[in-house]
Amino acid sequence: MPSSVMPTSRHSDVPHVPAAVSATGLRKSYGDRTVLDGIDLHIPAGSVFALLGPNGAGKTTTVRILSTLIAADGGQATVAGHDLATDPQAVRAAIGVTGQFSAVDGLITGEENMLLMADLHHLSRREGRRVAAGLLERFDLTEAAKKPASTYSGGMKRRLDIAMTLVGDPRVIFLDEPTTGLDPRSRHNMWQIIRELVTGGVTVFLTTQYLEEADELADRIAVLNDGRIAAEGTAEELKRLVPGGHVRLRFAGPAAYRSAAGALRGVVRDDESLTLQIPSDGSQRALRSVLDRLDSAGIEADELTVHTPDLDDVFFALTGGVVPTQSEETVR
Repeated sequence: MPSSVMPTSRHSDVPHVPAAVSATGLRKSYGDRTVLDGIDLHIPAGSVFALLGPNGAGKTTTVRILSTLIAADGGQATVAGHDLATDPQAVRAAIGVTGQFSAVDGLITGEENMLLMADLHHLSRREGRRVAAGLLERFDLTEAAKKPASTYSGGMKRRLDIAMTLVGDPRVIFLDEPTTGLDPRSRHNMWQIIRELVTGGVTVFLTTQYLEEADELADRIAVLNDGRIAAEGTAEELKRLVPGGHVRLRFAGPAAYRSAAGALRGVVRDDESLTLQIPSDGSQRALRSVLDRLDSAGIEADELTVHTPDLDDVFFALTGGVVPTQSEETVR
């Protein structure tokens, strides 16, 4: 991890919220390859937690351990209040898992897929049909329910996949890259579904390679790299880890430009374009400070642009890549 980027202090803002998922020192190796090297997690109930990382970082391994599909080599974990090692059956009863690849059987209808899941959850025939019908309606699949799932679009199959996951009324849902391969409209529809789940009290553990997705959905984000948590926090906390944020002011005339350069401290001048660049974290307080100084001096900028690091910058900085171009928001 670059020396300029330090991890946030974890859990400091959520100490009194019950944890839906908690892990300490979680480890997993395959032969001489260490996949997870002692990670800690604390995910408050009723929140969205996003785990980011490059391919091979250990995201899917983490999901498979926490959903009881494989055993950890070391560490302790609880999910929905149940110990992963001593009470895995209770964990399975409380969770739902949607993997990277659809669990939908394309040879049968959407309704039959739902009823199959109801059977697996030991629901009565009457209750199974009631739950299936309700979920198919909720996910806008009623019209397609009698059609073979092989005829569904990618977005429809993903919606059916999550509907099947919800048959058992899980309180914690693991979504492993749920929108991979979906078109932008289907991806946004999936985001809305996830938001509705959380509104209903469900905890969502999300792995994704779409940084915009984590920014849109997650209450907290962790970046996993080389089997370790490189940093964790809210999206805004993580963005503040990366240096380079600044405010750029452009002036219509040289007189206002020179006056502003004298009134503001720590500016970088560009005399040719009549612009000033001031280091800033992009916060409202920092922006107000700049504008107050200009107002006090009776100076008006022609254009103000706020440059703030985004999650792309964070991801690349923490995982050793090249930091891409920063995002901009221009105010005229």
